[in-house]
Amino acid sequence: MPIYTKFGDKGNTSLLGGIVVPKDDPRVEAYGSVDELNATLGIVIAFNDIEIVSKSLTQIQNDLFVIGAELAAKEVSSNELYARRSDEMEKEIDSLYSQLPVLKNFVLPGGSKTASLLHLARTVCRRAERAIVSLSQEEKVNPDIIIYINRLGDLIFTQARFVNFKKGSKEVIWKGS
Repeated sequence: MPIYTKFGDKGNTSLLGGIVVPKDDPRVEAYGSVDELNATLGIVIAFNDIEIVSKSLTQIQNDLFVIGAELAAKEVSSNELYARRSDEMEKEIDSLYSQLPVLKNFVLPGGSKTASLLHLARTVCRRAERAIVSLSQEEKVNPDIIIYINRLGDLIFTQARFVNFKKGSKEVIWKGS
């Protein structure tokens, strides 16, 4: 079976369940942004050598597949995964933060290669979050997905700081104008 179907050649795609929508539909934008985030995390993992971060990101990649599938369907599930995983991410954030110097200023994205990629992933995560929130204003979305994605942005930021700390890369403090 070929990878191409030619179905989308006229600018449409099918959601799970067979509903045909334009490729710029807010639902497609939301799950497409989640897919882009997942791919970005794959790049982070490829460059990362801190096992605790890779293990966390691999679990998140699996979660994002579940979220993408739910966003690709019109039905809203009562999946308890998102609330449980959001709680686990908060614990991970607290654990990593307890090992870091106190943050007193804004920091510029950057540092080590892995931390820089994590900062990029954080911005992709925030874009996905905006797309999901936009979708939720038009259609029903499991609100726990929004919480999960919001918490994920916080975790990725913390992971970037943690990686820089472990690598001895100095954070660059934003000095304002």
